[in-house]
Amino acid sequence: MKAVILAGGLGTRLCEETYIKPKPMVEIGGKPILWHILKTYSCHGINEFIICCGYKGYIIKEYFANYFLHMSDVTFDMASNKMHVHENKAEPWKVTLVDTGDDSGTGGRLKRVKSYVQDEELFCFTYGDGIGNIDITESIKFHRRQNTLATITATYPQAKFGALKTSGSRVVSFQEKPKGDNAMVNGGYFVLSPKVIDYIDDDQTGWEQKPLERLAGEGQLAVFKHEDFWQPMDTLRDKNYLESLWVSGYAPWKIWE
Repeated sequence: MKAVILAGGLGTRLCEETYIKPKPMVEIGGKPILWHILKTYSCHGINEFIICCGYKGYIIKEYFANYFLHMSDVTFDMASNKMHVHENKAEPWKVTLVDTGDDSGTGGRLKRVKSYVQDEELFCFTYGDGIGNIDITESIKFHRRQNTLATITATYPQAKFGALKTSGSRVVSFQEKPKGDNAMVNGGYFVLSPKVIDYIDDDQTGWEQKPLERLAGEGQLAVFKHEDFWQPMDTLRDKNYLESLWVSGYAPWKIWE
């Protein structure tokens, strides 16, 4: 199974870091948060990724192009112009980096990578700035049982994002960034049928507006409830909080050795 990761936004609320790099490349424990997200999926047997690049996407490309250098000890023989990589620590990943435009909406970016997932039965889809100890394997099993086109992971965050109103295992309404009560919210980590891409109009379409609202209205959006750790990285405060968890040795999303 493939996972599509959104990694093209401007990240303006984290401008202390994002003026020089895309938000998914902001580091937690010396590794980009994007790396942490891929590691989480990899622990559930998903090792093929489609990264939707945009703002400063070349930095993400350069990171993966030089992955051996980032992860391994290296000897440079200057006289013979040779490089020897020691103790290869690379993950079993296949990463496709796609330029989905600097100004595309979240839905528009997904639509731009349609050709990479259109022949899949299902694929995973999430944001490049939120991590948690979501049981991705169970969410996929759950999705198969629901017989819907889409499953969204719902969680209780410290801040409000897309609020879900649920009935049993179905989402009956979806509202992005509401004001008011403490509802479960959009935690990303979707499981999707490629058919959902037909719900996206164009580059400017936000995945969280018309597509999800329509899927919910048609009874095609199931909800996988996650009541454990999940945290977005929207601000410097969020970044510092995640860093403090990592340094303390208590990083709930670290399910790998």
